[in-house]
Amino acid sequence: MKGGRIDKPRSIRPRIRARVTSVDDVARLAVGFLARRDRTVAQVQQFLISHGVSSLLAKQTIRRLSDLHYLNDSAYAQRWVERRLVSRPMGPARIKAELQAKGIAETVADRVITDVFHDVGEERMARRALNARQRHGSRLTPAQSVRLLRQRGFDEETIDRIVMVACDSDEGMDA
Repeated sequence: MKGGRIDKPRSIRPRIRARVTSVDDVARLAVGFLARRDRTVAQVQQFLISHGVSSLLAKQTIRRLSDLHYLNDSAYAQRWVERRLVSRPMGPARIKAELQAKGIAETVADRVITDVFHDVGEERMARRALNARQRHGSRLTPAQSVRLLRQRGFDEETIDRIVMVACDSDEGMDA
């Protein structure tokens, strides 16, 4: 509004992205994307292609960023799994599915999961998942415990051991 008059609305033009053609320009674009948070190779590639970068130029840039250690799917997966398990305990199957949804290769996901669960232990993580759930409400029945642990991606052997121990400890308290 100027001097009591309503200005004419300006025509709204769609934002036209400049075509990025040099490796340096593409690298700057990718580094800006990486500066906001950690990303996978697949996420960076998708971002570059969505910004009009050719597939060949995107691959060259990703190779360059990987050589400079700006991109490393294995390190990304390791950090992501460790942070995720602290905030939400879950089993290997669920973690693997989430990593693959982020574009992490199956072999990388398997290696990271093996390393993490070697240190932490799947049974310990399953107990943490149950304890975290039980803190928010009443005790879970064995059927509820089984369902929760399956949803969180624990294998059947681990679930059987955890639920069996929980049932045995409940019976000991009743006696």
